[in-house]
Amino acid sequence: MPVAVVTDSTAYLPAELSGSYDLTVVPLTVVINGAEGLEGLQIQPAEVARALSARRFAVSTSRPAPSQFADAYHRLLKAGADGIVSVHLSAKLSGTYEAACLAATEIGDQVRVVDSKTTGMGLGFAALAAAAAATRGQDLDSVRAAAADHASRVSTLFYVDTLEFLRRGGRIGAASALLGTALAVKPILHVADGGIVVRDKVRTAGRALAKLVDLAVEASGEGEVDIAVHHLEAPERAAALADSIAMRLSDRLQDCYITEIGAVVAAHVGPGLAGVVVHRRP
Repeated sequence: MPVAVVTDSTAYLPAELSGSYDLTVVPLTVVINGAEGLEGLQIQPAEVARALSARRFAVSTSRPAPSQFADAYHRLLKAGADGIVSVHLSAKLSGTYEAACLAATEIGDQVRVVDSKTTGMGLGFAALAAAAAATRGQDLDSVRAAAADHASRVSTLFYVDTLEFLRRGGRIGAASALLGTALAVKPILHVADGGIVVRDKVRTAGRALAKLVDLAVEASGEGEVDIAVHHLEAPERAAALADSIAMRLSDRLQDCYITEIGAVVAAHVGPGLAGVVVHRRP
């Protein structure tokens, strides 16, 4: 049996790829007003968006327990896997990577854990590359290298209507959050070395989306790319963003996906998110 690949529920893989790759997904947990649910299984992003918009409900998230990863690893090895590559969202954004590492210590050297230093389809592209390498029969270290290589080839950019939710969850500092209120500035954010930082500043939501297109094209470099556009209850905005980027990239664009983010990231960004992940092909 080839190397098995594990990721977590924040990869937000497009529905059209469901069943195309052999991946085991370990879900994170979302808590709304004290009621817990697994992301994608028991809690959907629309529920989180409603709770945040109502402002009457406390919303938080938590990593999987190490035992959840250990159970998944044991199950895959028992089924005949030669080894496991476990690829996860940035360690600076969640304790998920740490939990996977703790579980891997219990299993031994048959498990390699990779910090993608991003999330969403930035993580998704890395997990898909690992799964493809495993399908080709590559060994454990080669599959791990594929995940790390493709994680380094992504740029994750996004706009949110307010930085308040990122500030509350500790994913962005108070000083950066202040930019969102000063003179009605609309920050464009990106993931750099695993953390969320301000990339640019504009005055309106319309200009923010136009700037996202410019930055995505800039991040694409000169070669072939894939893009993924993420949104939260804003499919029209996402479609327009994808169309604008596709026009600019022309024949260099290979695959283009539009996916709604899941409940965990929704809890930290709030309604109105528009994001672009650029994946530069080798």
